[in-house]
Amino acid sequence: MTEVRRILLIEGHPDTVSQHLNRALVDAYAEGAQSAGHAVRRLRVGALDFPVLRTAQAWHHEPVPPVLQPAQDDIAWAQHVVIFFPLWLGDMPALLKAFLEQVARPGFAVGPEGAKPFGHKPLSGRSARVVVTMGMPALAYRWFYRAHSVKSLERNILGFVGFAPVNETLIGMVDQLGEKGVAKWKARLRKLGREGA
Repeated sequence: MTEVRRILLIEGHPDTVSQHLNRALVDAYAEGAQSAGHAVRRLRVGALDFPVLRTAQAWHHEPVPPVLQPAQDDIAWAQHVVIFFPLWLGDMPALLKAFLEQVARPGFAVGPEGAKPFGHKPLSGRSARVVVTMGMPALAYRWFYRAHSVKSLERNILGFVGFAPVNETLIGMVDQLGEKGVAKWKARLRKLGREGA
């Protein structure tokens, strides 16, 4: 029997209007997780209006914008975080990166100013999954491009603040999936949701 978990789903697609594949995948994961009794919260980055971090002073000494305090609360609550986003120009959308920069502040996601960088990781004890959609074949992204942006997110952001393990689901050739391909991926995400993985 799967352990019941507290799961946060972060929809990193900036478009909150269109019914895109990322939204369908988030919905499928949520359906699976809830059907297995997991507690699920959802966060839609594109629906949040927040400033971009521009200075080290703001990073170290200014409070997180009030609109993002609930996001920090949700991350603190979660045992497992799943981040969904489309690959844009080889990386996560800029809005998602700006969101992560804002919420991963000293004292919350990293040690306070002056703390040892490889010391205590405030978000330890949580696991994560990264679900990325892309127009190119996933194998080409993984082997030719070395999945560089996903590896950077996993190692330099999630791993750095304590998430482990961090798993990934790469979905390629999204424009050619068709109804059967979309249904197949939604079924896979429902299964991951049921497993809390």
